[in-house]
Amino acid sequence: MKITFYGGASEVTGANYILESAGGTKIMVDCGMHQGSHEAERGNWDEFGYDPKGVAALFGTHSHIDHVGRIPLLAKRGFAGMIYSTPPARDCAHELLLDSEHLLFAAAEQLQLPALYETADIESAMRLWKGVPYHTPVTVGDFTIVLYNAGHVLGSSSILVTDRDGKRILFSGDLGNSPAPLLGGKDSMPEADYCLIESAYGNRLHEDRAKRKELLEDAIEDTVKNGGTLMIPAFALERTQELISEIDDLAEGGRIPRVQVFLDSPLAIRLTEIYKKYSADYLKGGSFDFTFKDLHISETTEQSKAINLVPQPKVIIAGSGMSNGGRIVHHERRYLPDPKSTLLFIGYQSEGTLGRRIFDGAKNVSIFGEDVPVNCHVRSIGGYSAHADQAQLVAWVAPRRETLKKVFAVQGEADAAQALVQTMRDQLAIDAMVPVPGASYDL
Repeated sequence: MKITFYGGASEVTGANYILESAGGTKIMVDCGMHQGSHEAERGNWDEFGYDPKGVAALFGTHSHIDHVGRIPLLAKRGFAGMIYSTPPARDCAHELLLDSEHLLFAAAEQLQLPALYETADIESAMRLWKGVPYHTPVTVGDFTIVLYNAGHVLGSSSILVTDRDGKRILFSGDLGNSPAPLLGGKDSMPEADYCLIESAYGNRLHEDRAKRKELLEDAIEDTVKNGGTLMIPAFALERTQELISEIDDLAEGGRIPRVQVFLDSPLAIRLTEIYKKYSADYLKGGSFDFTFKDLHISETTEQSKAINLVPQPKVIIAGSGMSNGGRIVHHERRYLPDPKSTLLFIGYQSEGTLGRRIFDGAKNVSIFGEDVPVNCHVRSIGGYSAHADQAQLVAWVAPRRETLKKVFAVQGEADAAQALVQTMRDQLAIDAMVPVPGASYDL
């Protein structure tokens, strides 16, 4: 087999891998958007580097845009094979792709480029997209493919590909910070000869998961005491649903004072409905309704603007998770200058994003061309990350160290990927490396 890294090598976003069998079957794993800086985003308009018509099938690990965001462009440029993921990943991807279209249009204008794709291209891709449950084999040419639970977000998968000679390569996808409150644990790593493993947190350790609810409790209590606004930039998928569930638990247990909580994200609201739809089969503990007494749903623009009229203290959960768009930016412009308020990060902030600049300590930021001072408190809770940290990544690989011939660390910044590689070499004596972007490797 031959693996080629068209994206995801030495970068967090843009996952895109092509696997070719000795017999000529080509399949793709993920086709994601490059995110972060303008330079990274401009790369979304580049040619793929391969002929989309020559790819037999595409397998999506999960529905985040950095893993599926260029699939409609792939369809626009002639890809006509089947697309596979779990059913909830398919449904979530549809919503996320539709939501991102207006952001792509704005980015195209800013970069003075044509529109990347249109709604019709999204729908063309969805007509090719089939939902496949976990542990159900799919055959494409010389390959047999099985999806395993990655525990990252609803319906996320690790993808095991086996060729006709029995050679196996595993694509980890994004691995979850397990056990996750809603998803529970991830599947153990299946036997494989080669593995691509994500490394977003390859050089970090999360806070104790048991402490994260305490840190959330502290952030809410302190903001209420100060009479300010708690802003939480939250990814619409998984993070928002976890937050709603945990704030509900804190309120029901009397651990936080009563405070009005606003879910100000149309996308998160739609995705929460998908969580309800699949909760019995894909969430631990059965069905969830994701509602509580002081939770207010702000779906329309008018409802979002009306939040400004609600007296402080209050809690606002809004997208996007890295503050690089969405309604959270409007709230940040209003409340970042307020020393009574708090901005709480609960997820990874990529280089080049507004969230990363604030996280790194910027005292002033530009929002809508306006200079905005950052006078509010800035906090973060790493335990809310949906990604496995270094210790979990190493532990996931460890049981297969005797059979693995090589591990490729992908989907992480260069220092994180290299740190994970060195740790696996030192602790597991595994042949591990950071692949070169655009390079091919014979397996």
